[in-house]
Amino acid sequence: MKLSSKHPVIFLMGPTASGKTELAIELCKHFEAYLISVDSALIYRTMDIGTAKPDSETLKNYPHALVNICEPEASFSVNEFVSLAKKHIDIALKKNKLPILVGGTSFYFRALEHGLSALPESTSESRQYYTEQLKSLGSEELHKQLNDIDPIAAKRIHCNDSQRITRALEVHYLSGKTLSEMQGNKDGNALNNPIKKIVLMPDRVILHQRIEQRFNKMMDDGFMNEVRGLRANKKLNLDLPSIRCVGYRQAWQYLDGDTSESEMIKKAIIATRQLCKRQCTWLRSEDNALILSETNLNKAIEFIEQANA
Repeated sequence: MKLSSKHPVIFLMGPTASGKTELAIELCKHFEAYLISVDSALIYRTMDIGTAKPDSETLKNYPHALVNICEPEASFSVNEFVSLAKKHIDIALKKNKLPILVGGTSFYFRALEHGLSALPESTSESRQYYTEQLKSLGSEELHKQLNDIDPIAAKRIHCNDSQRITRALEVHYLSGKTLSEMQGNKDGNALNNPIKKIVLMPDRVILHQRIEQRFNKMMDDGFMNEVRGLRANKKLNLDLPSIRCVGYRQAWQYLDGDTSESEMIKKAIIATRQLCKRQCTWLRSEDNALILSETNLNKAIEFIEQANA
């Protein structure tokens, strides 16, 4: 069957540790598929263990676009993601392959589906200012500032999500308008293709068990050596988005002597579970999706075949 430029694309979504990668690989065995990663951590090179990145053999046999595309010290915006994802979707369809976008980064999925808000670009001055503010005041105090300026955004953004807090404050600093005001103005850059969504949503108890087991395995697989290697890069610090990824921040603080190893492991697992909770909250609002409480390849295949009909 010849795929047109308007063919549906598949969004394979789910919280961390839900089994998205495994299902994507099984789907590749059934369909001529083209996998595109929708994960804000997998973009970074040399960050393999702590991001639960598919291993090199898996990536060789089942390539994922948008994995290992930038260095940890580099900036990478949602605008860049949307542009690259759309480019790879076009490549997939020209090759007559089914685009399957797989990941758990809600902001990326939303930008593809609904378009991007016309937000001001960061400047070196604004980045430096809010980096210093974060160091001196901390994320909770900045969250209070955001609540005074934009209570709608503050309610939506967790008080420990320093990246989104500082971005919301930066938008107001640069434009004089709140993030909530500006997010109502989309730039028309949304995906033109129909979207069919598959959501993996295991029970919370199962997810929590998997998260703990996975982090313990990461430790056994040499996660701390990976973080030590990152610390050797003088361009990296705790304020960068890459090092603020769950697990890496806690491990970095442990190596700084701020906590014990056992406390670090506990904090990393808790932070990952909190991320999982936020992802689940977002996914529960998804409409017209195939919701799977456990991996069910046959249901996923049937759903995709119906979309292709």
